[in-house]
Amino acid sequence: MRFQKITIVGVGLLGGSIGLAAKRRRLAREIAGFVRRPASLKDCEKTGAVDYATTDLLAAVSSADLVILCTPLSQMRSRVLEMLPALKRGAIVTDVGSVKAGVVRELESLIQKSGAHFVGSHPMAGAEKNGVCAARENLFKNAVCVVTPTEKSNAAAVRKVETFWKSLGARPLRLTPEKHDALVSRSSHLPHVAAAVLANLVLNPASPPVQAKLCATGFRDTTRIASGSPEMWRDIIQANRKNLRVALDDFVRELQKVQALLRARHTQLRFRTIDADRIEKFLAVAKQRRDNWRACCAPPSSE
Repeated sequence: MRFQKITIVGVGLLGGSIGLAAKRRRLAREIAGFVRRPASLKDCEKTGAVDYATTDLLAAVSSADLVILCTPLSQMRSRVLEMLPALKRGAIVTDVGSVKAGVVRELESLIQKSGAHFVGSHPMAGAEKNGVCAARENLFKNAVCVVTPTEKSNAAAVRKVETFWKSLGARPLRLTPEKHDALVSRSSHLPHVAAAVLANLVLNPASPPVQAKLCATGFRDTTRIASGSPEMWRDIIQANRKNLRVALDDFVRELQKVQALLRARHTQLRFRTIDADRIEKFLAVAKQRRDNWRACCAPPSSE
């Protein structure tokens, strides 16, 4: 499959990685990029993520067969409204947003009324670094990419979007927007909040200065995603707040179970205590579940 023109709206980490991968695989005759700041034009040129970049959204979108929205969630609707006059009839628009129900609800009808097609996407790939200079061509290799069609979706457009992501090395998976949001609230959004809480707690300036020196690889790896874009994650948390609240409630209940183990009265056996056995069982179950996940589902670059 080859497009005449692909436009990436927002050439940052994800947009830049899409551009690099698409150029490497020659998926389009021309790849254009839209950026907000003139200073970003040089970065796009330096990395070669797109054939050309511009701050003129209408010029970037004009004649495009495929438009990929890689902006923060809060900007997507306004960008779509701005680009509608230049959107080619029959064009396909997709996105990389981490929350789907609201995006699909807002954008699908707008884009369909213009004679184009919208199909939501969410590649389960990223990094804590931001900007096009952090982009890499293999970012999507073996990553799951959720595609979220609805009853209104054009079947041919859905297939083309899935084929596009597959061409970038990803593994397409179809889910409803609502199912996607419920599941990623636990597997993606909850871990980010947990990492941010841990970073804020342990690295609080009120802690002794030596505290930070005692944070080694375990702390570094557990809190890595807390270095992600605050703007992007603000939008994600707000957009999926209902599902995230449920996930946090479940997480707090699990933490309370651990608290209960630590508060339990010691019942001494010959060489151990009953509560020590329970703590070990808790850790063993977690290890087994994670090991099983690594064996069947984890991306190769996770460790």
